[in-house]
Amino acid sequence: MARTPSSFTQLLRRPSPKIIQNPKQPVRNIGCSNDSEDKPQHSSEIVKEICVTIRSKPRWETTLLSDFPGVSFLDSSLLNQVLLHQNNSLLSIRLLYWLCSTFGYSPDQSTCSLIFNSLVEDKAANAAKSFLDFMKFIPDTVGLESYVRCLCESGMIEDARQVFDEMKKTVVCPSLETWNCVLQASVKEGYTDTVWVLYGEMMELGVDVDVHTVDCLIQAFCLEKNVSKGYELLRQMLGVGYVPHKVSFDKLIFEFILDKKYSRVSALLHIMIAKGINPDLYTYQQIIHTLCLKRMQREGLRIFNDLKDRGYAPDKIMYTTMIHGLCKIKWFGEARKLWFEMIQKGIIPNEYTYNSLLYGYFKIGDVENALNLYEEMQDKGYRETLIAYNTMIGGLCSHGRTTLAFELFNRMSRENVSKDVVTYNSMIRGFCKEGKLAEGLNLLGELVDHGLQPSAASYGPLIEKLYEMKRIDEVQNLWSEMQEKNVEPASVCINDDVIIGLSNGGYVAAGIYWLAYMIKNRFIPRQTTFENFLGVLSQRDRLDVGLIAMGHMFKIGYIPSFRLDAMPLVYKKFLLNWVSSRAAKYT
Repeated sequence: MARTPSSFTQLLRRPSPKIIQNPKQPVRNIGCSNDSEDKPQHSSEIVKEICVTIRSKPRWETTLLSDFPGVSFLDSSLLNQVLLHQNNSLLSIRLLYWLCSTFGYSPDQSTCSLIFNSLVEDKAANAAKSFLDFMKFIPDTVGLESYVRCLCESGMIEDARQVFDEMKKTVVCPSLETWNCVLQASVKEGYTDTVWVLYGEMMELGVDVDVHTVDCLIQAFCLEKNVSKGYELLRQMLGVGYVPHKVSFDKLIFEFILDKKYSRVSALLHIMIAKGINPDLYTYQQIIHTLCLKRMQREGLRIFNDLKDRGYAPDKIMYTTMIHGLCKIKWFGEARKLWFEMIQKGIIPNEYTYNSLLYGYFKIGDVENALNLYEEMQDKGYRETLIAYNTMIGGLCSHGRTTLAFELFNRMSRENVSKDVVTYNSMIRGFCKEGKLAEGLNLLGELVDHGLQPSAASYGPLIEKLYEMKRIDEVQNLWSEMQEKNVEPASVCINDDVIIGLSNGGYVAAGIYWLAYMIKNRFIPRQTTFENFLGVLSQRDRLDVGLIAMGHMFKIGYIPSFRLDAMPLVYKKFLLNWVSSRAAKYT
């Protein structure tokens, strides 16, 4: 996380910062400067004819001289008039490059500036950069500032920073508009370090900030998860009479929802309304979406209904978000009410809305209605997407309809819909659930052959099924394969019984590894897992590892499940060794 510069406090302490509005300055037309007023003006008809020829003839370079035998194209005055009338930056570059390569022409500053400014106005940032490199000329201050803003708007923040840094080395300080543009681009790319460096330089140079600057600082705080500082800055600005833009309120609201500070969310909404910034559908949409992600669908539904009571008309995205959120917690009745409500209001469900309700049907186990809705979705003309296939395949496999799911799985290839890891994982889980282990293993191999990275959910069902069938050697092979592919096991495939089974089957090292992994990643093994594992280690004379396992067992808070006098010999041996080793540390 970047550190806030000390100059940040200057902004907070400033009683009434000077807020200035810097309207966008038009690019200066250097081609029509006073220098050209003394030069003869060529016939406008000839200029027009030259422009028509360049626009209409694909290979005008081979005929231009013969088409206009009395015209000197090396005359800067004529060239500038053609460039102005042409009003096409790419054709202008082509004409200039032709003159340079054919006649060794060296354009003057006015011609270069005319073309460069035209490229910048057209937002052709890459072409403008190439033109600068080729012509080796330096634009004036206005042109450079426009170029920096063009680079920022094109996402070329590194190039913009380089030009901007060179500008700051000169006597002329960039305008506030350009400072803000670089700040906004840095925020957009997530470069908060750059934001604070730039802001510190602004303070050192005495550049007065405006609300756009403050917006960038608030968003930088939010990116760094330092939302309290962002909120403090917003309050400071409100205290001196300036209101940040809606984007700052939206960012703060989003972060406060993630932090579960709902009182701050409510306060920000009230401030927005009081300051004349009415929360729009986007604001409410992100509130509802985040609440649903946080499993607070009840609160999301309350805000959704309150939104309608205030006279807002939720759009398709909001309805879909709310329907999906309700389906996740099995409030399917409420989800269907919203489905019919949106249709009655003339809002036609899209493929994402259909998928949300499909998910809901599978969530409550209503497979038949899910199939009917899927058929309706197809009849409506919605194309079969990866999301739709994954919803159907996952739902069918979860309810024992693996054969039908596999038909859809195979149809994806015929319809040229690429499968992803989720698709394969659903089918593997379905096959394992029905005892079709060979089919599941084949799909795992196919997944890898197609260049996809397997996940823990790819291996988990297979490992559990193999262990259930006492095929311990194959379990060990899959464990090893997971390690080779750097697959994080997670809870989906770490099973206490499997760890003991590996150890009993002779793969003690694997059992030790996965038990240690569980403890490291805060997956709590059962007490019986420790006790059984200690027994295996004792039989194999691995007291060193047993002492470590016992130490972890006591740290978790487990105590022996039997009396000391009834304790098995192997367990007594571990305990006595552990006590002796602990006592040796303090003697």
